[in-house]
Amino acid sequence: MKSNTMKNNSIKTLVRQNILQLQPYISFRDHNEFGSPVFLDANESPFGECNRYPDSTQKKLKNRLAELKKLSPSQMAIGNGSDELIDLIIKIFCEPKKDSILMMNPSFAMYGFYATINENRVLKLDLNEDFEIIKEDFLSSIKEESIKVFFLCSPNNPTGNSVEDIEFYLQNFNGIVVVDEAYIEFSGKKSSLELLDKYPNLIVLQTFSKAWGIAGARVGMAYASEEIITLINTVKAPYNVNVLSQELILKSLSEEGRLTENVNKILEERTWLQEQFKGIECIEKVFPTDANFFLIAMKNIEQVYAEMLDKEILTSRRDPAIPGCIRINVGNRQENERLIDLLKNIQL
Repeated sequence: MKSNTMKNNSIKTLVRQNILQLQPYISFRDHNEFGSPVFLDANESPFGECNRYPDSTQKKLKNRLAELKKLSPSQMAIGNGSDELIDLIIKIFCEPKKDSILMMNPSFAMYGFYATINENRVLKLDLNEDFEIIKEDFLSSIKEESIKVFFLCSPNNPTGNSVEDIEFYLQNFNGIVVVDEAYIEFSGKKSSLELLDKYPNLIVLQTFSKAWGIAGARVGMAYASEEIITLINTVKAPYNVNVLSQELILKSLSEEGRLTENVNKILEERTWLQEQFKGIECIEKVFPTDANFFLIAMKNIEQVYAEMLDKEILTSRRDPAIPGCIRINVGNRQENERLIDLLKNIQL
């Protein structure tokens, strides 16, 4: 097995030169402590409930997350959703019109979206019929020297399955490996956070949008080495996470048991749905899932999708990229019963 040479080589060899020379925006206020300050430095209004800029370093939020994740605040960056962090990672490591990203296919479309905006090539690693990575194909793909970042979504969206043996990819790829754990809380799997000290080329993404049920706040986290986090904090916008979102997340983190309660409810409903799907005529196959959604192959997808839409049951059609398939996420019992009642009454 090929060894990971990132232990001996600096991450800086992967970073765009203009990023290395970039000076971060530093808020004097956020990098100093004051007793009773008079804020006349940022051209803010002295009136209003949210009249002051938020802490650009998100100190309170990072300190709380550090306690929960058993990491240092210097190992985390907070983003306006994981989307912002994906965009920043590509901007930091991928030279426009020169470098490439590698992503699973099918997987979360936004990896390719942000790479395309940045004028980077998007190389896709086709999954097998069980939506697993073929390791031989991976080893062949990474011979392309332009690849700087490999995005691994685990559990994968839209297929729902987890990526096994993540260390294999870290050990064999000398670029940046991003493990997107947006759905990790539903999987029962160990987080790749425990690999951070071992692999300096690893970035782990997590979010408050799924298991925490706070998608409207738009808060995502990147966990990595202090060197990578410094780069992300250099490139990010100064006040990228607003004060209301920071306060809402801190409040949620203080509510003991909230995450466990949310996850348990969703897992109970996921199990209920799995049982209800059995024997429904329009369902051809329900793929195994570690997430809060199902990928389902439908018979006569055109009709099934149209009837769900007619009854205002909104789902995510993945056909033709995944032929005949619809992604359906787990709702509450009332929503799930509406879905099952409709599917049972579809006449093909």
